[in-house]
Parts: sequence; structure tokens; C-alpha cells
Amino acid sequence: MAVVTKRVRTALVALVLGASGMVVGTADAAPNSSLQELVPATVEVQPRTDITFTLGAAAKIQAGAPEAVKPAEYLAGILRPSTGFALPVEQGVSAEGVVLLIGADARVGDHGYQLDVTPKNVVIRAKTASGLFSGVQTLRQLLPAKVEAKTKQAGPWTVPGASIVDYPRFAHRGAMLDVARHFFTVDQVKRYIDQIAAFKINYFHLHLADDQGWRIEIKSWPELTKIGGSTEVGGRKGQFWYSQAQYKDLVSYAQDRNITIIPEIDMPGHTNAALASYAELNCDGKKRPLYTGTDVGFSSLCIAKDITYKFVDDVVREISAITPGPYFHIGGDEALSTPDADFAKFMGKVLPIVAKHGKTTAGWHEFIKTTKDITAVPQYWGTTTSNADVAAAAKRGNKVVMSPANKIYLDMKYNKNTKLGLNWAGYIEVKDAYSWNPGSYLSGVGENAVRGVEAPLWTETIKTSADIEYMAFPRLPVAAELGWSPSSALNWGQFAPRLGAFGPRFKIQGINYYASPQVPWQK
Repeated sequence: MAVVTKRVRTALVALVLGASGMVVGTADAAPNSSLQELVPATVEVQPRTDITFTLGAAAKIQAGAPEAVKPAEYLAGILRPSTGFALPVEQGVSAEGVVLLIGADARVGDHGYQLDVTPKNVVIRAKTASGLFSGVQTLRQLLPAKVEAKTKQAGPWTVPGASIVDYPRFAHRGAMLDVARHFFTVDQVKRYIDQIAAFKINYFHLHLADDQGWRIEIKSWPELTKIGGSTEVGGRKGQFWYSQAQYKDLVSYAQDRNITIIPEIDMPGHTNAALASYAELNCDGKKRPLYTGTDVGFSSLCIAKDITYKFVDDVVREISAITPGPYFHIGGDEALSTPDADFAKFMGKVLPIVAKHGKTTAGWHEFIKTTKDITAVPQYWGTTTSNADVAAAAKRGNKVVMSPANKIYLDMKYNKNTKLGLNWAGYIEVKDAYSWNPGSYLSGVGENAVRGVEAPLWTETIKTSADIEYMAFPRLPVAAELGWSPSSALNWGQFAPRLGAFGPRFKIQGINYYASPQVPWQK
């Protein structure tokens, strides 16, 4: 079953917890409200109204296995500022507090978890550290909203009695941030990583290069950042790029939050920043002027030149060496000035380069027409419910990441009065973002052919963290639920009040969210 609603009172049958052998008795009462305010919705939740756990000053965070230490430290880092408690992280299970264990019901797979509340402990079980991280995010939501504060707050810190079994619908629950149109500092990116982690997002796609800017140091091609990283949309000048050390810091920060970074270098189009940096990447041997506008489709690497593929090889090699995740995103979209034959030739040379450096190719869906490689991951961003190339790829066995622009692009305006964002794919209010099924949206691409859901945020009009937050929240939690929760749990009437319960939590966290009138926000 999905989330239990306030209106339902039911006698709950005893649940045998396979990993522990513990039996939870029956209860005949309405569940505690916080059990109905979880986003994403859980697969199963059994309320225990006869039980409440209270986190006290003497509590410990206990890691029952070495793999549980990082999730335990992450949880302690969240709880210490608001509670004021020491919350030492210890290996072993010997005291009251929160216990993280490896070993769980087979149903949870590699990324799910079990969470059981007893009077003395909250016990989170999973098969992997990834699953424990997911359970930790649910525990955060079961605690009072003020647990998210960065300063000490008054308790009590109570968790309602419950047993939860939960696991994701799709392997990929992603968010993308464009740092090329407008640049965002390491600290700003980390802030967004923290925010998306709270909703069990496990992939963070960084759009690192475009016409307006090149944002990652390539040591063998230093002019890419010296020149290509010197401006952004609107013409602001400076040095707007990440050193490889800074990028590695971001990768590590994300890993510590159970998030894998996917780097993107868009090509052969969206490359004006590179073409402005090196004359030899242009067919006429002349550098292009730096570009600070927002038009698309006018740039292209020179397909016929050998130096182009030396350039691509160096870029992929250097970034792959500092990216532990399995994917390299090559873009491939809107190459409008590249003839189809040249586009196919380019991809025929670039995809083997990505493989040579140990990565699996991901790209915007246009590239998939050039390859029969079933490991390649097309990311569908179209606004229609049919695409012959993607359907053919799905039939062959490719897994598709769903990012339809008219449903889940976070840079689209909510309505005509939204000051930020664009509207070329339409207006996307919160209900619009929720009202589609990733497993049946695209003709010929069924549930089994969908790898997951990703919510891109392009930044033509986005300049600050507050701008990111206004456009991402509350639609990012929508994408998280579409990617995690079972299709049977997707119900707008039930989701809207669950989302509305995050109003106080967003305020405590300082998130500049859009208070959609479609959502009954709690104060």
C-alpha cells in the first residue's frame, strides 16, 4: 500500500520484520500526522500509535557495520545543531538512539530500507549504505520541522511509532543544474546538493559548458577557462569556473550525501565558449567572439578536423579521471548548424572516446539515433509523447531518463506572472509537474525501459541561490516522488497536502520556495 491517510482507521495486522525477527503488535487508531507527510511517498507504512520514540541528550547514532558509518555521521551532522545533543557516532549496537544496520528484507533491493520505531530506538536497516541514506532522509521528515534548524531549538524530538518498508521505483532520480549560462560557486552548488539529497535524489547532473561559458579546468587546454570561463549571460566578466580540485571537492561532497555527479560537456553544438578560446576548433581557423546571449543552435565544433577529436579526447580523459561515477554526458542537443551526416560522424568518433576512458555515454536524446549501443543512456527532453528514435532505442534495450521539458523543466515559469524562467515549453504549475507518468508517458517506452526521472534547471534567467530555490521548490520534490514512489501512490489529492506540510520546514531551512496556490501550505 502507499501512504495511510488521516481519514482511514484500520486494524493493522501484525508485521513480522524479517531482518530482526521482531513482531509489531496491532493498533486501532489513526496514524500520527507526520507519517502522512512523507515525500516521496513510501511503499508501505504500518503506524504504531501505542509507540513514540523521543531522541534524548544521551542518545547515540550507532553504526552496526562499517558501511553504516558514513550515513550515521551524515545524520549526526544534521541533528546536532538543532538538538544541541552530542550524538556520538559509535560502531556497534548497545544504547538508546538511532541504529543503522546492514541487512534487510530482500524487497528493498540495493537502494531501499526498513525503518522501525521502538520506544528506545529508531532502527534503519538496508542492504547497502545507499539504502541507509534513504532511510535517514525519511527519519528527518518524521522528526519535527525545527530539526532542520542550524541553531539550537527546544525539544522534544519525537518520532511516531511505525514500521516502514520502502524502495525506489526507478534507479535514477536526478536533478540537473546549468552552471554555464550563469555561474554558481562551489558553496552555492553544495547548498543545492544538500536540498536535493533530502528528497532521495541520487544523481546530480552538472551542465559544465555551453555557448556562454566553460566552467571546468582542463589542464591540457587552459584557454578554455581563461577565455571561455570569463563571462556569462548578460555579460558579467570575471573568472567563473571550477578548478579540478574544486570539482573533486564537489564530487566528494555529493558522494557523502549518496549522490553521484554526472558531468556534461555539450557537443558538437552549444560550444561557442570553446570556439572563442581556441581558433583551431573552428573550421576557418578563427576564434569566435564570446557570447552572452540566450539563442541556441548556432555553434558547432569542426567535424572534419582531427584536432577536434584530440580536444574531445583530452576533455573526456581529464574529467573522467576525477569523476568516480559511471556516466559522462555528451549533450548532443540542438546541433542545428551541424548537418545530420556530420552529426553522425562526430558521434561515431566521440562515443568510443567516452568508452575508452571507462565511462558510459549519456546524452540528450538526439544522439541516440547515431548508435546501436544499448548501454548508452538517452535523456528525453522533448515536449511530445512520441519520438521514433527513442522508441527504437528502448526496443533495442536502452534505458531512458525522462525529462520532458513541458513537465519537469524547472526553469519553465509557473504561470504568466512568474518573473523568473522561460515559457517556450509552456507554463508548469505544481499540479502540471505532478500529473504525468514517467513509465507510460512516451509512446513505445514502457516502465521497464525507463531508467528514471531527472529535473533540469537551466539558468538563462537564474542568477542566485534564491532564484534556484524559487524555481526548484516545490517542483523538485514532485520529480523526486515521480522517481521514487510506486505508481499506485501517485495521487494529486493526497500529494498536495503532503507537500504543503513542508512549508514550515522550507522556512526553517531558508528555502525561497514558490507558495503555489494549488498547495494547502502549513504555516
